[in-house]
Amino acid sequence: MNDPGSTRLTLLRFLERVQLRDLDRTRQWVAEEERRDAERRRGTEQKPPPPDWLLEQGLNGHSPPVYVHVGGCSNRGKHSKGIEREQARRTLAEGVTACPDCRPDSVLRMLD
Repeated sequence: MNDPGSTRLTLLRFLERVQLRDLDRTRQWVAEEERRDAERRRGTEQKPPPPDWLLEQGLNGHSPPVYVHVGGCSNRGKHSKGIEREQARRTLAEGVTACPDCRPDSVLRMLD
């Protein structure tokens, strides 16, 4: 009854079951990560293009606009919203300051 070969085989079968369970769990983790990667790619592909022009608002809803920016300006504030080209021109003409970094007035050829 105490056959050392049988005990060793029993232990190896147990180890095999544990490793198969671990492999299944790892495969599930891989599948979940692949799903998340696919969702991230779809989100990036479906993301609308950035606006061509930005209007940076003041800190609250009642403050006047602070700057007009070119859409990809890295100096834009957190309170910026996309606007159309004509609105950017009109806003600059009304006296809102052009961002000194991206110079939308130069891009729009509205220099004094």
